[in-house]
Amino acid sequence: MSRFAAPIAEQIWDMKYRFKDADGTPIDASIEDTWRRIAGALAEVEDDKAGWAEKFYAALEDFKFLPAGRITSGAGTERSVTMFNCFVMGTIPDSMAGIFDMLKEAALTMQQGGGIGYDFSTIRPRGAGVLGVAADASGPLSFMDVWDAMCRTIMSAGSRRGAMMATMRCDHPDIEDFITAKSDAARLRMFNVSVLITDDFMEAVKGDKPWDLVFGGVTYRTVNARELWDAIMQSTYDYAEPGVIFIDRINKMNNLNYCESIAATNPCGEQPLPPYGACLLGSVNLARLVSDPFGEAAQLDEAALNDLVAVAVRMMDNVVDASRFPLEAQAREAEAKRRIGLGVTGLADALLMVGVRYGSDEAAALTDKWLGAIARAAYLASVDLAKEKGAFPLFDAEPYLASGSMQLMDEDVRDAIREHGIRNALLTSIAPTGTISLYAGNVSSGIEPVFAYAYTRKVLQKDGTRTEEEVVDYAVQKWRDLHGDTDLPEYFVSAQTLAPIDHVKMQAAAQKWVDSSISKTINCPEDISFDEFKDVYMAAWDQGCKGCTTYRPNAVTGSVLSVAEEAEDTPEVESGADVIYMSEPLDRPGALEGQTYKVKWPDSEHAIYITLNDIIIGGHRRPFEVFINSKNMEHFAWTVALTRMISAVFRRGGDVSFVVEELKAVFDPRGGAWMGGKYIPSILAAIGGVIEQHMVATGFLEGEGMGLKSDPQAEAIAVGERPRGPACPSCGQFDMRMVEGCMTCASCGHSKCG
Repeated sequence: MSRFAAPIAEQIWDMKYRFKDADGTPIDASIEDTWRRIAGALAEVEDDKAGWAEKFYAALEDFKFLPAGRITSGAGTERSVTMFNCFVMGTIPDSMAGIFDMLKEAALTMQQGGGIGYDFSTIRPRGAGVLGVAADASGPLSFMDVWDAMCRTIMSAGSRRGAMMATMRCDHPDIEDFITAKSDAARLRMFNVSVLITDDFMEAVKGDKPWDLVFGGVTYRTVNARELWDAIMQSTYDYAEPGVIFIDRINKMNNLNYCESIAATNPCGEQPLPPYGACLLGSVNLARLVSDPFGEAAQLDEAALNDLVAVAVRMMDNVVDASRFPLEAQAREAEAKRRIGLGVTGLADALLMVGVRYGSDEAAALTDKWLGAIARAAYLASVDLAKEKGAFPLFDAEPYLASGSMQLMDEDVRDAIREHGIRNALLTSIAPTGTISLYAGNVSSGIEPVFAYAYTRKVLQKDGTRTEEEVVDYAVQKWRDLHGDTDLPEYFVSAQTLAPIDHVKMQAAAQKWVDSSISKTINCPEDISFDEFKDVYMAAWDQGCKGCTTYRPNAVTGSVLSVAEEAEDTPEVESGADVIYMSEPLDRPGALEGQTYKVKWPDSEHAIYITLNDIIIGGHRRPFEVFINSKNMEHFAWTVALTRMISAVFRRGGDVSFVVEELKAVFDPRGGAWMGGKYIPSILAAIGGVIEQHMVATGFLEGEGMGLKSDPQAEAIAVGERPRGPACPSCGQFDMRMVEGCMTCASCGHSKCG
């Protein structure tokens, strides 16, 4: 029998983790081969290679321990890729040469697939003087645009990319521009952004006090702290960014605060790291460790948990020695501190199987207990490794034990560390597990609640047809196996029904025992008031969280969480709506109303003429076709291709605003041009801007960068059907959802975060 609990699990394995040769022929014949490959590779640094390979295999078997995707896909393949997931790059110097040295390092890291984080607070603000050149600085946002373009280049070259995180301190003079940067849908698409919030700032917010914006010891201006906080809240209320990182709390709790200072995180926020910091990730699957699920004796097997954690820590420690690194500085940093990030997945399913409602006080208490047990087992396992292999090189017992995080640890663990040292400076982290959770049988992701208990997934077959298959949550399938299709108990709650404050409670319970941080999304209903929304962030601060990420579905972010009791049949062509879906393209009428626009690209001899024609359906005007012409014959092939492709998309209906977004995001490596007072990165971006201008003028779009007037995902769907999210850029299914701080596709596992 297959080890896979669901068809989707095997499909994810085959697509993302199965080792294949260059022409796609599988080398891993089975999932057992994959486990053997990983176990053997990570046992290579051991004296008893065969013995440890068997123990590592036993931990991997049946998806009990889930190394992160880069380890699962890369270990034992001899490919020149890093098995580390997360990097924070070096401190950006406030000089042109230093900035572009950092850009080069970022490109090399992303080329190997690492996600990176940067603190842009070190770059002088816009308008500041630049000594020696009689010019004013362009500010950190302009250089973020350069990083964004670099990331697109790496992606367009066919390399697997990681995502990027940009942070900025709450006292930087350009913080207000940083807060609103993502309101432009075409800008900084490769970045997640978060504000570094200090303790002093939170005190100023609560006290409604003034707040100085400072750089280089110079106060540029003073604002009201509460108004600045409200601006952060308004942007994340509207656009789901920026996130909030409580940076002083992170540094105070950091085990290594005696030898490093943290100012940035990896893209999903679970790894606060110093300059050139690197971390690898892995998760214990709690859903596989529940004995007698849904029975009277249902409980988490803590003895099995302790044994599994000890083996997992050893495996992850070995990755430090087995992995390649894009930069030598990253290798030195990893070897000096041997940081690992052991986390969990399947928490919500485990709670369900022991009969506890996620978000309840009992669930928070169990989370505290289980995560405490993992932390204790991990630290003791690392002490044992220190006895055998030595402590991490920068270990210093007294300042290490004096850190905020270690104050919470059991006294016998502290005594053991004091006597023997510890192999790994930090050990625990709750990372995004969206894809590996699907691969493990659709267990609940990380510490998130279950998103949907069952849904129908459309699967593209080799012949081009689509079949449908039911995807069932792991715990729900266990319930069905025991009780058939009976009603689920009342304690089965989901992301749709959970109060935001219950999310915060669960994150805070887990944070107590996580020495790094947590990647989690706090789902908020669309109709949550702004004041209630702000209360979520204040509760996260008050309850000891290290950061906070929310998602409120709306016309901008996408209506991911809307579920209705009933749905009427959808006609093949729906009239009287701003958004239509058509199974076949409409025939072209004899005459259409349209407009022709002229675009004169600087340094080009001939102008480009763009004609956009519209169709009227149900009294509403929408784009139907486009014609792009130029006398420049060098443009002939691509203008014809664009004409045909864009027109084909327009004639299919649906959400066509992505055409604008994709065109505006294209940059020319030879350089763009200034047009109408704005920097346009390419001719294609200029064409995208014209199409957007036309859509706004005809009422199809509300405004520049604002998307469709009505949300194509807001139609009612039946209970049991998956809540529809934005279309996945990889597989096209409407299965994108915000999980663990990252837009992720449940159908194919595609993730914005790499």
